[in-house]
Amino acid sequence: MLIYLKVRALECYCWRCVCAPLSPVEVIQIDFQREANSIAHHTDEYECPDGVARRGQAFDLQLLLNRPFRKDKDSLSLRLTVGEKPQMNKGTEIHLRVSSSLSSRKWRASVKNVNACYLTLSVTSPPDCVVGLYTLDWVKSYLAEGETPSVKTQFYILFNPWCIDDTVYMEGEDEKKEYILNETGKLYIGSSNDISSRSWNFGQFEEGVLQICFELLDNSEMPVTARGNPVDLCRVLTAIINSQDDEGVLEGNWSGEYKGGTEPTHWLGSVEILKEYHEKQKPVRYGQCWVFSAVLTTVMRSLGIPCRSVTNFDSAHDSDKSITIDVIFDEDGKEVEKMESDSIWNFHVWNDCWMKRPDLIDGFDGWQAIDATPQETSSGVYQCGPSSLKAIKNGMVYLNYDTPFLFAEVNSDRIFWRLNKKGRLKPFWRNKNAVGHFISTQAVGGKGRADVTNLYKYLEGSEEERIAVDLACKHGALAQELSLEDLNDVTVTVKSKEEVFIGSKVPIFVTLKNSAHQTRQLIMVVRVNVIYYTGVKKGMCKEETFNLTLEANAEHKVELSLESSNYMDLYEEHCALQCVVTGRVLETREPIIDQHTFHLKEFSLPMLLEGRAKQQKESKIKLSFKNPLDKPLKDVMLKTEGVGLKTGKVINLG
Repeated sequence: MLIYLKVRALECYCWRCVCAPLSPVEVIQIDFQREANSIAHHTDEYECPDGVARRGQAFDLQLLLNRPFRKDKDSLSLRLTVGEKPQMNKGTEIHLRVSSSLSSRKWRASVKNVNACYLTLSVTSPPDCVVGLYTLDWVKSYLAEGETPSVKTQFYILFNPWCIDDTVYMEGEDEKKEYILNETGKLYIGSSNDISSRSWNFGQFEEGVLQICFELLDNSEMPVTARGNPVDLCRVLTAIINSQDDEGVLEGNWSGEYKGGTEPTHWLGSVEILKEYHEKQKPVRYGQCWVFSAVLTTVMRSLGIPCRSVTNFDSAHDSDKSITIDVIFDEDGKEVEKMESDSIWNFHVWNDCWMKRPDLIDGFDGWQAIDATPQETSSGVYQCGPSSLKAIKNGMVYLNYDTPFLFAEVNSDRIFWRLNKKGRLKPFWRNKNAVGHFISTQAVGGKGRADVTNLYKYLEGSEEERIAVDLACKHGALAQELSLEDLNDVTVTVKSKEEVFIGSKVPIFVTLKNSAHQTRQLIMVVRVNVIYYTGVKKGMCKEETFNLTLEANAEHKVELSLESSNYMDLYEEHCALQCVVTGRVLETREPIIDQHTFHLKEFSLPMLLEGRAKQQKESKIKLSFKNPLDKPLKDVMLKTEGVGLKTGKVINLG
């Protein structure tokens, strides 16, 4: 009898007595271990009701069971699902058996600790799994019949730049702090001769933002199964951020009229835009390039993909894939705008994102250019990128995606054409240094502006740079050799005084040089236009004609003054002044031309914090501003926004 009881005791799994029947393991509660997991996964800043983990890295789940778990006797299996219609063969439904040690499966779960009725599991997702909101909806005991009732829990799995096996892996802690964790930053604007910046609240960890990011992917109808591939995902996001063809987040507006919406210059952060889109389920009015870029930075960082906003000064818009920017003049030196479709923007803001490119040949991992501003269609949709910066730099425009357009933005030549009376075009001047200057982003650590031009192009005029341009042009839509006869012995350059503030007189200097051994007669016309930052002319503010005689081998200078009354009625935020000098040498009938675009400096708004700012306490900030203009300012508005502020403020000052 004693022997019988001993055998039964060995066979019995009951913890109360040796002869009680075994009860199935049941889960009473699931704890995501949010504090420990979020610190380990660098997700502790997310203001999100659900847990947040990163793929390819273990996270803990603590289960409260109806009885103690016996590692050597009990066996459990978990089911994880993501998306509305999960399927095992699609990788969106995962059945995961818990083992006492790590298994070789891509998804794996192991017992980390047993403490009475508390069971701690360590769960690891593959480094290439789908990102999204996962549901753990049952735990099954193999000693019970059927499924064991379980409490459901949900948690997000994001991309992981800290995981070496993830395609978005990035070395350097400072770099990850900047391109993933930094919630604020600078967007660079202005012009190549006067670079300024706007502060921006990206707010990628703010309440509701992560949920909205996945809502965008749902609205884009991107298959859940494709959401583990950052190349495909960022391409989709460039389309859904604009509303051009899919009712996306932002409606672009460059008209200067913003009734029924918010002026693009009034936005200070992405959170307000994303929340308005979520609440109204229709595009938010209005955005321009820096707004599209900043919102995309927010979404990418929130999902776990390293991203930064990048500004290209003197940015080309090549509309016909010729990889040249074409400007046409008639025989009188007047620009024939109706025949032009290309333009040069004073600045354009897009994004770089960091990832491997397994879809390309080796050597093109790292920074990839993407652009959410709707400019040209790609595969029938207003989307752009990703394009490897290494491909752009080397003129390899045949590599995906949209590399010809992005190459042209930073390194196309500007070709000036003359239209004769018979309607024939002849190129007469090539400017090889017209575009792609001071390509800028916020430096790592927020320490000012970082110039990343060398990542996009070789040194202007170098042999490597010309080889890249030639290669790109050979694969362009026209792929033609241009023959430019350099017969002109008279050259012209135009400049303006640096650092001229809005409302001031603007000096303009024109220098003509005659390299011939004979006197030259010429007619010269100087036109000054106010242009939008996209290069589109808003209006002409001055025109003056000169009849000049240039002595042999001599230089002649002309100085003009532009009064504030000439331009103030046309000038507005992000506009610029463009001075175009055209003319003709009477003896040779050869044209002369030069063009200079410059941005007037804006006055700063000094801020002074009174005392020390304390959490959950009101703080006072002192602002001072003096009107520098000779007329009163109307409809003055002050807007505030910042990380951690419950709501921004709008103050109307009259």
